[in-house]
Amino acid sequence: MEIEVFLQAVLVVFSLMTVLWLVSLAIKNASIVDIFWGFGFVLVAWVTLLQHPGNPSPRSWLLIGLVTIWGLRLALYILSRNLPKGEDFRYAKWRQEHGKAWWWRSYFQVFVLQGVLMLIISIPLLIVISSTAQPSLGWLDAAAVLLWLVGFIFEAGGDWQLARFKANPANKGKLLTSGLWRYTRHPNYFGDAAQWWAFYLFAILAGGWWTVFSPLIMSLLLRNVSGVALLEKTLVDSKPGYRQYVESTNAFIPWFPRQPK
Repeated sequence: MEIEVFLQAVLVVFSLMTVLWLVSLAIKNASIVDIFWGFGFVLVAWVTLLQHPGNPSPRSWLLIGLVTIWGLRLALYILSRNLPKGEDFRYAKWRQEHGKAWWWRSYFQVFVLQGVLMLIISIPLLIVISSTAQPSLGWLDAAAVLLWLVGFIFEAGGDWQLARFKANPANKGKLLTSGLWRYTRHPNYFGDAAQWWAFYLFAILAGGWWTVFSPLIMSLLLRNVSGVALLEKTLVDSKPGYRQYVESTNAFIPWFPRQPK
């Protein structure tokens, strides 16, 4: 990957994050950054392609298609979920803690931080899309597509099942423990991580085997930082029956449920 490709991605990402920051100040809602997380990767992928229009490889087109489906679906889902609720409790808490300094602190604590993560995680995409000397599509690409499909089913399917469950007033206060949620407490987070491991498989064939840090970081964030760990801090004590659910069901990687102790 040429340095120009990465610098171009830096410009795209931080232009996006700066615009979002200015909008967040106007509407007093920093959580709009979450809506544009998936969209940011789509934007980076397409800008990189347009700047290297010579002869994109079939692998590049395949990867861009899968990234676009993943990113736009995620953006639309978070938009529909978060828009009626206002600012997410995490950002609202920081806003209260930092008071008058939040307007500038939010740029670095929220938007710059997510921009840096987006750049690091997107490196496998940049390598595949900007590389012209690649082998033909083969079995590893097929494995990547299959892994991506499994991940997409778990992420999109898990989100759909949860939205449908919550839309039923009869389920208020109850736990969703059926469907994909029977095999993992967080099918959407597992599915997201699986798709990024699929993107990494594409990068291997483009010479990006060393970018394994990308899916590792994404998996770590989803499992131990902003995903499973953060959500379950509140669920264990606030949701009736959640402790038993924890004892019987894997947190991340799907598996058959166990008998609770």
